[in-house]
Amino acid sequence: MSEVLLEVKNLKKHFPIRKGFIRRTAGYVRAVDGIDLTVYAGETLGVVGESGCGKSTMGRSLLRLVEPTSGQIHFQGKDIMKLSKSQMRDMRREMQIVFQDPYASLNPRYTIGQTLSEPMEIHHLHNSTARKQRVQSMLERVGLDPSYSSRFPHEFSGGQRQRIGIARALVLNPKLMILDEPVAALDVSVQSQVINLLEDLQQDFNLTYIFVAHDLSVVKHISNRILVMYLGRMMELASSNDLFADPLHPYTRALLSAVPIPNPRVKRERIILQGDLPSPANPPKGCVFHTRCPLAQDVCREKVPEWREAKHNHMVACHLV
Repeated sequence: MSEVLLEVKNLKKHFPIRKGFIRRTAGYVRAVDGIDLTVYAGETLGVVGESGCGKSTMGRSLLRLVEPTSGQIHFQGKDIMKLSKSQMRDMRREMQIVFQDPYASLNPRYTIGQTLSEPMEIHHLHNSTARKQRVQSMLERVGLDPSYSSRFPHEFSGGQRQRIGIARALVLNPKLMILDEPVAALDVSVQSQVINLLEDLQQDFNLTYIFVAHDLSVVKHISNRILVMYLGRMMELASSNDLFADPLHPYTRALLSAVPIPNPRVKRERIILQGDLPSPANPPKGCVFHTRCPLAQDVCREKVPEWREAKHNHMVACHLV
């Protein structure tokens, strides 16, 4: 087993709902509601679930880009929840993020060279000549011409902009990268190019990925393990092969039934979930999935299922397993 790079215990992020003239707190949106997770060095952990399940919020909470409500986050043995702002800024050299929208994440007034140099300036790395060389080498490494450093973001396609975002995250040589739906806004043909680039970079730079995505086929291709989330909670966690071969949670089965099979002669039974995703401001009692689960029983409506190991290295939160 590889060394533990990141360990998360009971991570929660609740956003206050404020109402009235005095903006009193009337409740909370439970975006992330109790995450226990271990990420090993060199692996790719895929995180999947419907929109609004808390995937992106969890990723940003791990870097404290949004401040967690409670919980523990240990990175390389250090509890980053106890770090000051200046200490956390130093720690972020080791932890970087690639955002979903490759245009909104780039400053339109900065050239690409300025965008990639800025992280090194913030962390006081290298002199100006060395920074320029580093920028050019990183652009070349992600498949772009080094001369592009003098251009602005609007002069690039979506796929090129995402490569720039990846280069910016890599320029500090981090150990952990949060990939927040990095290919969701790209054409299918460009998606495969970016995924292949990420796999090559992982090998070359010894990176660890947390890969947040909707597309289960992409997640299966790139991930060692996959975490399934629903309404801020963990539903199932297993290796990529185990999860696709033998999904245990009813929600996971419903998600996998929607994955297209590239063979018109092979048909899969489609599991259609009834109803809409409940509000994270008022989650159901017991198992949060019971309002849409076709197998729900009385115990599901009354008791929160225990997060446990149903099979070897296959975790699940379900009373029926």
